[in-house]
Amino acid sequence: MTVPQPPAGDTAGFRSGFACFVGRPNAGKSTLTNALVGQKVAITSSRPQTTRHTIRGIVHRDDAQIVLVDTPGLHRPRTLLGSRLNDLVRETWAEVDVVGFCVPANEKVGRGDRFIAEELRKVATHTPVVAVVTKTDLAPPAQVAERLAEVSELMEFAEVVPTSAQSGFQVALLADLLVARLPEGPQLYPDGDLTDQPEDTLVAELIREAALEGVRDELPHSIAVGVEETIERDGLLEIHALIYVERQSQKGIVIGRGGARLKQVGTDARRQIERLLGTRVHLDLHVKIADNWQRDPRQLRKLGF
Repeated sequence: MTVPQPPAGDTAGFRSGFACFVGRPNAGKSTLTNALVGQKVAITSSRPQTTRHTIRGIVHRDDAQIVLVDTPGLHRPRTLLGSRLNDLVRETWAEVDVVGFCVPANEKVGRGDRFIAEELRKVATHTPVVAVVTKTDLAPPAQVAERLAEVSELMEFAEVVPTSAQSGFQVALLADLLVARLPEGPQLYPDGDLTDQPEDTLVAELIREAALEGVRDELPHSIAVGVEETIERDGLLEIHALIYVERQSQKGIVIGRGGARLKQVGTDARRQIERLLGTRVHLDLHVKIADNWQRDPRQLRKLGF
């Protein structure tokens, strides 16, 4: 895990380090990352397996700096992409100072959660694991209590805490619990930095997030985005990007009748990109077929996996 050179200064009593959230797909990891950072750095969707990269979000406090690594959901892989994403998760939690295991309050603990807990037992011998029951705003108190009891039986956790990224319930407490398990040390990133992701990666992820909404259930796993070119011209940032799908039928779904769907994707993504970059944006989107890209090592490399 590459770490930037820390700024000089007095670090007595200051804590800094890496934390990661793990869990099955759609457990609320990215939403929680954004809530802790205080700004959107990871894309979210109601579709499982939205996250495909380790996104680092930086939490600045007077007493600490937490570098949050949002990982893809650990799942049973069906493609080469899925296997690589699982490898990415395991590599990440082997390198961080504390792990947050996310389980949604509104869903029963299942086989996927038990599988992850089994994997985390190996990590817990040298890295503290905090259980985070997410999405408490979507469950009544009795259901939250039931989930807390189920989670506590999975393994021995350093802490078990219920939270809601949407309402802010106990998000600050979770930050305190993570900070308490970080080593003493200097800032790892300068004040004001919220992520270390390259701008093109963030832009591509925001486009993919917009493309994920309103499409058929099977499509999100087949969508990838690459930024081809960015040009600054007269206070306007021109971004040319390609949305990749695997089949001709999927291309038609993304474009929509008369191009309406693609136009909406462009509008939604442009608003988010302008908010992120603080400048006017012209977004030029095209859809391209990349046959079976999730199973093709060459195409996976081209798309950054």
